[in-house]
Amino acid sequence: GAHIVNDVAALLWDDRALDVVAKSGCPVVLMHSPDPKKGGHGNGDYTNVLTDVFDWLETRIAAVVAGGVERSRIMVDPGIGFGKTLAENLALLNGLAIFHGLGCPIMLGASRKRLIGALSNEAPVDQRLAGSLALALKGAEAGVQILRVHDVAETVQAIKIWRGLRDQSLVGG
Repeated sequence: GAHIVNDVAALLWDDRALDVVAKSGCPVVLMHSPDPKKGGHGNGDYTNVLTDVFDWLETRIAAVVAGGVERSRIMVDPGIGFGKTLAENLALLNGLAIFHGLGCPIMLGASRKRLIGALSNEAPVDQRLAGSLALALKGAEAGVQILRVHDVAETVQAIKIWRGLRDQSLVGG
């Protein structure tokens, strides 16, 4: 069985998903996507991407709790790269801390995303490690609890260095 459900459709794609998660007892990640029934890559038509995504996630959390999933099992993901422009993705990354207001752990999945290519002269996917590390550090700086990454060892090392720079007690003196 599953140990965690990471759903890019926030349990909206399949009408049975909410019931399955509620009965499973496992944690769930609710990711924002503007059109979950179409794979999340539609146009978000945002007034303010930061508050629109926050409000959407807040509504989904309430619906999922009403459907029988304990709030303590819910994590949120702002959905970097799903139905958002470069400017909208950057606004979300720069405003990640707002999502702490939802009262659920935050997961950031920004590893190897297209925005890294867009900001680095279209670096191919296999050459986006440095950009992925930069975004992971941005997430850590904002207090994100979970980083979904491709390059685990490199990301762990980068986070350890970042934490050592911030907290001398971690380096013993």
